[in-house]
Amino acid sequence: MSFDPASLTYNAQGLIPAIAQDATSGEVLMMAWMNAEAVARTLDTGDVTYWSRSRSEFWVKGATSGNTQRLVELRFDCDRDCLLMQVTQDGPACHTGRRSCFYTVVEDGDERITAAPMG
Repeated sequence: MSFDPASLTYNAQGLIPAIAQDATSGEVLMMAWMNAEAVARTLDTGDVTYWSRSRSEFWVKGATSGNTQRLVELRFDCDRDCLLMQVTQDGPACHTGRRSCFYTVVEDGDERITAAPMG
C-alpha cells in the first residue's frame, strides 16, 4: 500500500506535530511541526524538513546551522495525527546548542537544567 501524506490528520492550520528521535540511542531530540508538503519533501530527500510557524516557510533542519537530521524511519500514531521520526542527528538538535530540546526536568516542584550546550 503506498503512503500519501494527505492521508494524515492535520490540525486547523494544516500542521501535524513531528517528534525527532535519535535512531540509535532512542533519545527524544525535539518536536516541531510539518505540513503535508514538508512530510513529502522529507520522504523524497531524506533531509528532515519542517514548517516554521513563525516564518511561514519550510525549514530544512541544519540548512543554516549545519546540525542536520537525516531520516531513518517515519512512523505515525494510531490516530494519524502525530509523527515519530527516527533520525541521524549531526550536532545539537536544539537551537540552544544542546543535544536535545528536552533538557529541563521538574523535580519536587523545581526546574533543573540537565544538559549544557555542546561544544
